[in-house]
Parts: sequence; structure tokens; C-alpha cells
Amino acid sequence: MKNNTRLLVGLVSVLAFALPSQAAEKPVNIVFILVDDQRNDTLGCGGHPVIKTPVIDKLAEQGVRFENAYVNTAICMASRATIFTGLTETSHGFTGGGPPAVPVQKRDVDTSFPVLLRKAGYRNGFYGKQHVKFAEKNEVALKRMFDDHKVYNGGPHHVKRGDGTRRHTAELIGDHSVSFLETQAKDQPFCLYMSFNIAHARDSDHRPGIGHFPWPKVVDGMYEDIEPEPPRLGDPKYFEMQPDFLKESMNRDRWHWRWDTPEKYKLNMRAYYRMLTGMDGVVGRVRKELEKQGFADNTVIIYTADNGYYMGDRGFAGKWSHYEQSLRVPLIIHDPRLGKEKHARVIPPLVMNLDLPSTMLELAGVEVPAKYQGESLVPWLKGETPTSWREDFYNEHHYNHKRLPKWRGVHGERFTYARYYEQKPVQEMLYDLEKDPDQLTNLAKDPEYAPVLKRMRARTDEFTEKYTRPEIVALKRLQGEGRRRGQKLK
Repeated sequence: MKNNTRLLVGLVSVLAFALPSQAAEKPVNIVFILVDDQRNDTLGCGGHPVIKTPVIDKLAEQGVRFENAYVNTAICMASRATIFTGLTETSHGFTGGGPPAVPVQKRDVDTSFPVLLRKAGYRNGFYGKQHVKFAEKNEVALKRMFDDHKVYNGGPHHVKRGDGTRRHTAELIGDHSVSFLETQAKDQPFCLYMSFNIAHARDSDHRPGIGHFPWPKVVDGMYEDIEPEPPRLGDPKYFEMQPDFLKESMNRDRWHWRWDTPEKYKLNMRAYYRMLTGMDGVVGRVRKELEKQGFADNTVIIYTADNGYYMGDRGFAGKWSHYEQSLRVPLIIHDPRLGKEKHARVIPPLVMNLDLPSTMLELAGVEVPAKYQGESLVPWLKGETPTSWREDFYNEHHYNHKRLPKWRGVHGERFTYARYYEQKPVQEMLYDLEKDPDQLTNLAKDPEYAPVLKRMRARTDEFTEKYTRPEIVALKRLQGEGRRRGQKLK
């Protein structure tokens, strides 16, 4: 009896010690920052010699920068749908461009990271570019995902307000984000999603001398005295190396819009730099508000982009295709709860936008749905090396536009492969990144690399089969048939 009493007293003592500690561990807050059309090397911390991004650079100094971060699909809408759903473009089906695209289905909204965070008690805010179409009405889906939201899609970049003045969407995103934090209860966790339209161009504005990248007024005049470096792969010979179907694509059309003369290049590059610096200042406002409200020490900040960007390289503009400039993005995660010994790390694993919803849910202590196709990055943040990690990943682009060639493929640690499946005959691209990091020599017809080509073909087919969902295929078929009959899928 005495032994049992001692055991009971011991258990009570352990619980008395443990419970306060557990109760004191608050759920972490999350600020997720998504930038538009920004490739990995257009930050100060990413090595850019001109662009000033001190706030984002500080996040990297105090956190982790993933130097090999990629997107599943290099286009705004599909990439953003992937982040919401944790699914590849093949799986969620939202490709854009009309039939056979399908909207994001209700059951994928049900398991989206914002809905799951709300169910776990989080207060969610979303401000900025949404750019995803849902099977249920967009407003219905957004209200299920977020407690508060304000959408600013493709343009204009400067929004006219009731008093007649105009304010840049980036600054409005900052205004809403600060208000969200000012009204945030101290005892409730939150997720703030800042979704910038920066640094997307205003594609419809072709007036000479105006430029395609409207910046916030606070950065007026910046970079006017600098001479932008020419694109590293800007020599016309790199364009001449491209297959005809890429030479005739929208990548070339948009190059003519903004990069094809020295005057246009200077005008638009300076404006692009201003946009990114203006965005950096908005993030700085939000960081200051986190400090002011007492949230900074328990808020993880994630910074990334929805796709990369050609800035004259290869004679291209835009994104969409299989090269590194199109697919590779910045990714920085700042977790203030980690010790200084884990700060300022640059780590090399292949990571993806597909990993972000899993990461946010694990950070919040919420179970990650089995249907999610990415992996949580939390072990890397903690300084752990997972026992197994991806050695390759699936890439694709299926936007339905005659000037945007569709493709699918695999990106490995050494080799990359792309299959432009609608070309006649099918066009394949194979590159050895170890010997040819600029992807200048297509090895698809080189007999020496036939075994590699065979392996990459098979791997692409394996991923395609793995990610294909019969219900999405059926919806696409209905969508295509409806288009031929002059109808529209509801």
C-alpha cells in the first residue's frame, strides 16, 4: 500500500511539473508571404548585386534559406492552387486557360491548410492576389478558409480609393495585415497570408516609356542611377538554340513587350527592382507590428514565390517552361523559437511549393492529410536530416493556350527531363546539371545518355500515374465536351 501511495504521489508530482510547461507552450502563429514572378536570385540574400531587400535578408539571417526550392508548375494560378491544397496540378486539376481546366473541388478546399488551421482554432486572414477558381463560389470558399479576406487580383496595381487617391495593392495588403494584427486576440493563434501581385507585370500596358512594373510610390526614383546588368544568358545565340515551338511561344512575345531594346530593358528592370524593394518595405511594416503586438517571438514567417521568371535570359520573358529560371524560387523560413546556432543556414535539399501546406500544418501541430503530396520541412528547420528525402520531383504545365506549350517531366539532383507532349512529334529535353548547369545542351538524342533518358521517361510516367485522379479526369472530359457543345461546366 505504501509503495502504491508513493507511486501515486510521484505521478501527481510529475503531472504538476509537466502540465504548466505544456500549458505555457502556445500554438505558433504563421505569417505566409507569397510573391509573384520572382526567381531565386532576385534578393540581396540570394546574391543579387543591386536589389535592396533588407527585411527579407534579415529573415534569412535569422532563419533558413532553401537554395534549391522549386515549384510544381511555373504559373501563378496552378501554383497557388497547389499551395492551398497540397496537391500537384495534375491532382487538383486547376490549370487555367479554359477547358479542359477544372476548378478546385470542394473536397480539396475541405482539406486545404487554411480550413484545417481554422478547425484547429486559428484565426486566418488573407490579403492580396487569390487567382484560383473554386468549384463552389469563390467567396464561399474564401469565407470557409479565412476569417477575414480582401482580394486584389491581376490589376490595376494602383487602386483608386473613395477619396480619389490611388494606393498600390502592396501597400493595401500591408494596411489590411497591420489591421488584422491590431485586432488579433493575444490568446488565439493566427495565420496571416500576404499574397502579393508584386512583381507581376501590368501586361496590358504597352505605352512607350511607361514600363510594365508599377511600383509603390514610396520607392519613386530608386535605382534610377544604376545600370542594370544584362541578362547572363541574353546573347541572341541562346535564343537561337531554342526549338521552334519555344521560339514562337508567349515567352518570346513578352520579351518583345519589355526587354527587346536597351531602353526598354533599363526602364523595366529598374521598375522591377523598385517593386521588390517596395514589397520588402511592406513586409517590414508587418514585422514591426508583430513586435508591437507582442507576437514576434512566437510567429514563424515563410517567404516564397509562386514561380520563377525570365528577365531576358534565353531571349524570353514570363515563365511556364522547363528551365531553371522558370521553376526555381526563393524560400526562406524564419522561426524565432530556434536558437541562434540554427540561424543563417543555407541548406541544399530539393524542396517544393508542394511542401508548404504540410509544413504549416506541422508547425501548428495539426495532422497533415494523407492525400497531401508534399513533405513537411520542419525537420530541416530543426537541424535534422530526414532518413529519406526526395531525390527528384514532378514538374508540369498544362495551361490551355496555343502559345504556351504544355509539358511534364522530372527534375532530379543531377538530371532534368521535360516532355512537350502536344508537339508533333513529341519533343523531349534532357540536361545534365552537373556538367551543364545552364541547360544549354539537350542530351535527349545523345546515345550515351539513352539509359538516363529511359529512366527519366519512366519516372515521369510513374509520377503522372501516381498523381492522376479519376474524378479530375472525368471532370476535364466533361469540361472539354461542354466546350465543344458551347456550354460551360458549372
